[in-house]
Amino acid sequence: MNWIPLTSIEQLDVIKAKSTLNPQVIFKHSTRCSISSMALNRLEREKAPEHADFYFLDLIQHRQLSNAVAEVFDVHHESPQILLIKNNTCVYDESHQGINMQELIEQVSSN
Repeated sequence: MNWIPLTSIEQLDVIKAKSTLNPQVIFKHSTRCSISSMALNRLEREKAPEHADFYFLDLIQHRQLSNAVAEVFDVHHESPQILLIKNNTCVYDESHQGINMQELIEQVSSN
C-alpha cells in the first residue's frame, strides 16, 4: 500500500480537487488504539484499487487536522475511520470493524 501522509489542512483542497478525477481515500488512524491497528493491518494485507489515492492521517499527531476532515467532508469523527471522497464529497465512510478493503473496492467502483 502506498500511503500518502496527510499532515496539513491545505492537503484537503488537493484531495477535493483530485476527487473529481479519481477516488480519494482517507484513513484516520489512532496509534494508541488496538482496533485501529487491526483495521490498518486488514487494509494493508489486501490489494488496493490502483486508480484511488490513499491518505494516512495519524490523528494523535494531527488532531486538529482530523477535526477539519470531519468538518470539511461532513462526517461524524470516529477512530479508526475510512472515508471515500468522490467529486468533492464523502460518499462512504466506515469505522472500527466495519473497515475492510473489499467493501471499499466495491464503493470505489460504484457510480
